[in-house]
Parts: sequence; C-alpha cells; structure tokens
Amino acid sequence: MTTAVTNPQNRPPLQGVRVLDLTRLLPGPMCTLHLADLGADVIKIEDLGAGDYASPPVREMLNRNKRGMRLDLKHPEGVQLLLKLCETADVLVEGFRPGVMARLGAGYDVVSARNPRLVYCSISGYGQTGPLSQKAGHDLNYCGYAGVADQVGTPAGELALSNLPMGDLLGGTMPAVMGILAALFDAQRTGQGRHVDVAIADGVLAHAVIPLAGLHSRGLVPEPGGDKLTGALPCYGLYPTQDGRYLAVGAFEHKFWDRFCTLLGRPDLAEHHIPKTQALNDWVRREVAHAVQAHPLAHWAQVLAGADCCVTPVLKLDEAQQLPHFQDRGMWVQVQTAQGQTMTQLAMPVQMSGYRFEVQRPAPLQGQHTRELLTAAGLDDTAIDVLCQRKVVG
Repeated sequence: MTTAVTNPQNRPPLQGVRVLDLTRLLPGPMCTLHLADLGADVIKIEDLGAGDYASPPVREMLNRNKRGMRLDLKHPEGVQLLLKLCETADVLVEGFRPGVMARLGAGYDVVSARNPRLVYCSISGYGQTGPLSQKAGHDLNYCGYAGVADQVGTPAGELALSNLPMGDLLGGTMPAVMGILAALFDAQRTGQGRHVDVAIADGVLAHAVIPLAGLHSRGLVPEPGGDKLTGALPCYGLYPTQDGRYLAVGAFEHKFWDRFCTLLGRPDLAEHHIPKTQALNDWVRREVAHAVQAHPLAHWAQVLAGADCCVTPVLKLDEAQQLPHFQDRGMWVQVQTAQGQTMTQLAMPVQMSGYRFEVQRPAPLQGQHTRELLTAAGLDDTAIDVLCQRKVVG
C-alpha cells in the first residue's frame, strides 16, 4: 500500500489502497466508485478507442474521485505497462469475458507472479467457470436465469421491468465490493492476494431468499405479484391517488394497519389486516383503493405527516432531492465536472465516525492522468512521448 499524509479528523478508511479499474458501463465502475469514495486511489484504465461507452451522465457519476489513463492492452507494450502498474497496486478489477485477460497476457497467474499480494477481481455475467461462462448477457438476462425476474410483477400477474438494475448492482457491484474488501483484509495479514470471481447471475440468485422461503414453506415458487411482498395482501402494496400518483402502504404489523385504516376514514377495515378468504381479501383491497383514490397525493402527504403507520408517498427522484431528510443526511452533492458544469450526484451511502465523504475530483476525461501516472511509474517524458506516438497510451 502507498502512504500519504491525511487529516486525522477525516481519515478515509481506504487511504493508501491503489486500485486499477479496467471495467466499463455499470457493475464494475460502481464497485470502484464505492472504493474511491472510501478513499482508495482508483485509476480508471480505458482503451484508445471508445473506452468506457456509458452515457455521459452515468460516466460522470460513476467515475468521480478516480484518475484516468488510456492504455492499449492489445499492444504487447501496453500489457507490460499494465503489469508494471500492478507491481505497486493493491487491487485490479476487470470486467471482460472469462479468458480475455489471460489471452492478453495479464491473467491472474501472470499478475500474481509480479505482485503476490494483489487482489484480482473478475466481474462477469456468469462467472469464470460453468456452461454459461462465455454467454453474453445483460442485467435482465442474469435476473431471468436466476429466477428473480419472475418475481418482479404486479398483482395482475404481469412481469415488470425495473429502472434500478438489480442484477448489475445487487448481483455484481455489491458482491465485488464485498469480495475485494475481504480479500484485501486477508492480504494485509498474510501478504497473499486472491482471485475474486464474481458472477452477476450468482450474486442476484444468492439474494433470492424470500422466493426460496416460499418454495420451502409452500412447495412452490410464488407467482409474480402473488406473494406478500408483491401484492397478495391489502396491507402491503401500491395504491393510486386521485391525481395518478401512488401511496406506498407497508402496514404489515397490525398496529400500523389499524392507524392507517383510521387515517383512511375506514376504521371498519382494521379487523381485516390478514383477510381470511380470497373474496374478503379482494374486497378489502378494492375498498382501500377506492378511499385512496378519492384524494390527490398532496392530501395524503398532509394526512400522513407525522403518522407512524408505514405508509408514505411514492416520490419521484427529483422530489426525493428536495426531501429534507436526504438533504440532512447529505445524500446529494454538487459536483463541478471536468467540463465546468455543475451536476447533482448521489453521495456515498455509508457514513462512519472519523470520515466524512467528499468529492475530491470529478470524473476524469479519457486519458487525463496518463502522463502523470506513467511519470510516477518511472518513465521519463521521452519514453512517454514515444508510447503516445505509437498509440500504446493516450
């Protein structure tokens, strides 16, 4: 690990950890964003072509607090430069199909021979092994194979899509962060790194505990929209308001249901927290829906203000930005991008004593720090100029 002087009153927990980030799009860059926000020195390495072709807003949000360089790994000299960088790195994260890094000459065996303590994390759709390892896919495909897409639906039984990519983030990003930190902790004790194999499909499958519980308890997988978390009970669901917005009713406990029924003006429904028959269940749902739809969302927001009953408005993201609670928690930050624009971004979601999250630098332009990083690696200006001319780096 590298060392640096820091403010003892604001000590980043991953200060001194250097991460080489060869990933693109969402799961890998989000993983290394979390590491960067916790203080790691993350070096985003892109090719000299399209590089990370995520949309500009996504790129800006996922690559803050990182430095950037461009490197052609299809060029033998580019691979040698990467291996040189690995000698002083603590973590390497890659998101290519299994076997690509080995074919380039930078597989785990080669890298670990240069730096035995390095943690090498490979993020892929289906993992480094198994019959599907070479199969292409996206978030929806991984959720489909894992039996998770089947569980995202409406009470009418229709499957639905989510704009929060569960596979990429829950199955890819978070297991990668978990695996890297665990292996990094062990490497500091033993001096031996590990190859962390993260399969997005594995990750999302490993979190399907509620559907699996249903399979164990009832002998069958709940139908989409047919389990208690997806609309089977009137006390837990989304109800449209008069103006086409929604209330999120999460009154699982009887005491919360009682309060909600009172606020709804239907105290007679309180005794039907868990309706005894399907017909009664359907009737209670219709009655709740009718009562909620009689007023706009603003009315319900006022009625529910201060009421402890697990019923809340369903906000749009721009409204969540204005919510005093998230502002108080510091969940929104204003970032000046490298292009000179101001952008609202989400803050790091982990707060801890002795460290306050900060945006130290915006997302780098492609290759913005190439020369700086190569100079620190021991190359002089002449050598760097030659590499640039030969398009090994950029």
